[in-house]
Amino acid sequence: MRLLVLGTGVMAKNQLRHFAHMDGVEVVGAVDTDPDRLKLFADEFGIEKRFLTLNDAIAWGDFDAATNVTPDRIHHPTTMALIAAGKHVLCEKPLAENYPKALEMTEAAEAAGVVNMVNLTYRNVAPLQRAREMVLAGELGTIKHVEASYLQSWLVSRAWGDWRTESTWLWRLSTGHGSNGVLGDVGIHILDFAAYGAATDIDHVFARLKTFNKAPGGQIGEYLLDANDSFTMSVDFANGALGVIHATRWATGHLNELKLRIYGERGSLEVIHRPNGSQLRGCLGENIESATWRDIEVAPVPTNYQRFAKAVMSGVQPDPNFRHAANLQKVIDLAMITERERRELKV
Repeated sequence: MRLLVLGTGVMAKNQLRHFAHMDGVEVVGAVDTDPDRLKLFADEFGIEKRFLTLNDAIAWGDFDAATNVTPDRIHHPTTMALIAAGKHVLCEKPLAENYPKALEMTEAAEAAGVVNMVNLTYRNVAPLQRAREMVLAGELGTIKHVEASYLQSWLVSRAWGDWRTESTWLWRLSTGHGSNGVLGDVGIHILDFAAYGAATDIDHVFARLKTFNKAPGGQIGEYLLDANDSFTMSVDFANGALGVIHATRWATGHLNELKLRIYGERGSLEVIHRPNGSQLRGCLGENIESATWRDIEVAPVPTNYQRFAKAVMSGVQPDPNFRHAANLQKVIDLAMITERERRELKV
């Protein structure tokens, strides 16, 4: 697979640390509108072909697939151009700023017959994959209740950088710069974490969003800090279970933690993922009576990057595909409407 990298920021570097060491994968080109950033990136990873526009890269055309690591609002036009050129696409999340654009991308990719995949990073968490297997195997019985949270602290900690001075973080706080806040940024991750792990889809949603004051006048330079910082969401799942999902950037003491609890009539599971590792625990069988939780061993799983490369080489469409990500975007769009109208909506 000859791969083009579109966008050369922090996430692109993370991706290249995977792709650069895969058998059968050659990173042949990079695109960025910032020439200095492009040069630094391409020099670091030994990439010969460098383009300041996607149009120039497509005109060159000597690549099979692209990984789209541009800001959220750029995903739609750039992915549509890649699909029109017949290129396979791995797109960062969220697929688009809204459901209509995400659906347009989905239908275009399906019509073109190109491999399409969204980098929902936490599908790489092996305990999540194992939890889903156990749910599907009936080990928990009928699922009754689901809790999921995504906790970050970068608004109260400089561990990942200073959001007050760095554009890398500031744009994520401003709707005018293409951000839908914590709901649009990591909401798609925790929605997928919950629904995938519980092996069901979200059927109804009601959400509350909150934007806290972070600077005098709610603005830093050109950035109006109006995107949501926290959300809480109650959901009904298609299998009849009730769910509570929430996320925030104000979770002091939690750098980046995802947690999922799945409660069934015959047992329960807990998945925890933090930067230093992941864990699966269960309360099953006779342990239900004493409320004893035990660690469950989990085998490694292929990464999204490995599965995308395999899909391009084999021609077999992988999951999570564009349609799945578009459906999650629909939930996010409806969640924003429920905040404004204060009413539950059916997905």
